[in-house]
Amino acid sequence: MLELHDAPLSPLTTFRLGGPATRLVTATTDAEVVAAVREADATGTPLLIVGGGSNLVIGDAGFAGTALRIATRGLALTGTTLELAAGEVWTDAVARTVEAGLAGVECLAGIPGSAGATPIQNVGAYGQEVSATITEVVAYDRRTGDTVTLGNEECAFSYRHSRFKADPERYVVLRVRFALEDAGGLSAPLKYAETARALGVEPGDRVPLERARETVLKLRAGKGMVLDPEDHDTWSAGSFFTNPILTDAEFARFRARVTERLGADTVPPAYPAGEGHTKTSAAWLIDKAGFTKGYGTGPARISTKHTLALTNRGTATTEDLLALAREVVAGVHEAFGITLVNEPVTVGVAI
Repeated sequence: MLELHDAPLSPLTTFRLGGPATRLVTATTDAEVVAAVREADATGTPLLIVGGGSNLVIGDAGFAGTALRIATRGLALTGTTLELAAGEVWTDAVARTVEAGLAGVECLAGIPGSAGATPIQNVGAYGQEVSATITEVVAYDRRTGDTVTLGNEECAFSYRHSRFKADPERYVVLRVRFALEDAGGLSAPLKYAETARALGVEPGDRVPLERARETVLKLRAGKGMVLDPEDHDTWSAGSFFTNPILTDAEFARFRARVTERLGADTVPPAYPAGEGHTKTSAAWLIDKAGFTKGYGTGPARISTKHTLALTNRGTATTEDLLALAREVVAGVHEAFGITLVNEPVTVGVAI
């Protein structure tokens, strides 16, 4: 294992923010990952797991402990079964499945980060979520000291949530297994209206896999959601806030606030989210509360391409970013009575 001391963490995050770690260990095998975790637990050393760094907001003071960077590699396709090591680059893995003619994750193209992070967040976009195709997650259980295999139901997936996110100190993901579909080179049925429109088809239709992937990449790039070192709109964590899920009573109060603020003709986005619940759009809330694309004058601003992305314009600190996030949260709550929840994990700081 590679070991560094007083090591900067900002280069390991898509925000390019955060102070140093007391110690940074890079593990390239599952055995090295387990050994590093066991060592930290045995010595009572605080441990930070770092994958692709696309979902991390690290404080300017850094991390007083061991940061474990998971850099394991391994991609195996057997028939329609895919197994990924946790350190595999997710967007590259999606490209490989498309090349192999297998459907199920093609609309998750362009999402930055590592494969091991996908079950934690139940990563989803453009009508697909990894929970629909994950069959098993192999993880190290810090509570028992064993390597365990959890089936799909045991992962307790829900919208941007899972068993791993609910108990972040317990499991370290090592491998993820998926069941994909051989649809003769076609995609899974398209569920997202924007994707279908961009492809000139109807929701529920299938299209050639590569067309689906390319279309999603173009849509994401147009919103600054594909990493580009030269484009500060991509120096972000993607969607900074999750879409609120409201009870029927909460949604009714929200509708009343919308009518009061924007007029009776304004209808907010509403999507079914299970019995008695409705999901609305965080991006819409942010925009209608007055935080439009490009909002801000400092080194941390809202993306010029998408209101849901908070960005580092090149010289920001984590505190600059948090000040902007707090301003947005307060403004949306004042306007609509809804408290936005951040999607990235915060380390040593809070919003």
